[in-house]
Parts: sequence; structure tokens; C-alpha cells
Amino acid sequence: MIEKRNGNISWLASEGIPVPHGFTNRYGGVSGGIYDSLNLRVHSEDDPANVRENFRRALTALGMPVDRLVRSQQVHRDDILIADESDIVPLYREIPYDADGLITNVPNLPLMIFTADCLPLLLYDPAGAVGAVHCGWRSTVMNIAGKAVRMMGEQYGTRPENVKAAIGACISKCCFETGEDVAEGVRAVLGGDDYVEALGSGKYMVDLKGVVRELLIRSGVKPENIDITDECTVCRHDKYWSHRFTKGQRGLQAAVIMLER
Repeated sequence: MIEKRNGNISWLASEGIPVPHGFTNRYGGVSGGIYDSLNLRVHSEDDPANVRENFRRALTALGMPVDRLVRSQQVHRDDILIADESDIVPLYREIPYDADGLITNVPNLPLMIFTADCLPLLLYDPAGAVGAVHCGWRSTVMNIAGKAVRMMGEQYGTRPENVKAAIGACISKCCFETGEDVAEGVRAVLGGDDYVEALGSGKYMVDLKGVVRELLIRSGVKPENIDITDECTVCRHDKYWSHRFTKGQRGLQAAVIMLER
């Protein structure tokens, strides 16, 4: 992963993905208070004018059209939307669909998902398709990552071995202490205790990045085509929004990708 900058906006990007994409952080926006400063959380107590300006700044810095953005109503399941222009919804308009993943082969159509500890995943097929996936622990153990790769194949003829994947900042194993439900979900989807460390008393440390990486590999993505940042949203709560660190008093960062014409 490399860090890019355009004006006051910086973002993480994968050197393996040649189309416009990025993982935003907290820097470079206009919001204040608990939303300081690049808050992309629409449904919050932040001033809508600030949020609109934050979206404008982020998308403009990334070279993407603000008026063609496709977002999702994320519900922590494995629903994936096959997106086109009919799914463009202006900010502060109700989104008429639930989806934790978005895929498309339509150029000039940015796909954006939002996180604040959950894992953001971007997918790129050189033949002409992209995906953006919100991997909370529930959608992760439902294998939304593998489902996105499979659906790109079904819809666009994507070959998994050609897919380039990028995993942005999320809560890492160092900070992801969980209960039995998360550990059991990981065991069920992976068939073992890999990426789960027992602490005793029903507590575990879980490596969410490792789980998603493993599921991508099992779906046919080559290990060398998976780019992962080592940054943790909890450890770097100064740079990223962290639900766990702030106890829910926070904004959202985004992962976004777009095919070029």
C-alpha cells in the first residue's frame, strides 16, 4: 500500500490497482467536534453542509464525479448489489436497497462503502469490473469476500486468478478482542482455528485481515495479488475512525473504486 495526497486529502492506495481508488482517513475535511474532520457519515449529527463538502473534497481529490456516486445501506450481511446508473442516490436521499457489497462493469461510476473498524475491501478485474465490499465480522464469516469474486465471475466473466484485491485499515488482531460468537463464526467458515487466538474465559483475539485474505485465496485470488495495509483503526484512532475506541461517537471513512472509460 502507498499513501497518496491531493491538496489536504490523503488516502491509501494499492500499487496493483491502476484505476482510481482509495481508502480515506480522517484528514482534510471541514467537520468539527467529534466529527473532526473528513467525516463521510451521512446519518449523523454533523452539519449536512460539512458532510457534503467532505464528500466533494474526497471524490474530487480522487478524480471521481461527485454526482455519480453509488453507495449502500450496509446491514452486516452478504448481500451484493450489481450496480449501474439507476443505483445513483444523492446524499441525504433514502437508499432503496441493502447491500454490504457493490460490483459493476460500468465506467465512471464510483462504488463506495463505509467503515469505522470493519474491513474495507476493493476488487479490480483488468478485464473491466470492480467491487467494493464492507466486511464486518458477520459478513466476513458469511464469506462476502468470496461471494463478491464469484458474482464478478458470473456477471462479468471475471477470472479469480486475475483479480487484484486491496484491504484497507480496520481493527487488527492486536485490538480485536471478541467473544465466542466471532470465534465460532471464523471456525465455521474456515474449518479450523487459524486466525483465532484463545485468551481464556471465553475471550479471543481474531485476525480479520487474515480471515478475509484466506477466503480470497480460497476463492481463487492469487496471494501475490492481495495488498494489505498493516494499519489498525484502533491503534491509529487519530488517523482513522474507530467505533471501538470512540464507543460509537465518530464519523466514517470510505473505500471507493471506479472504472475509467
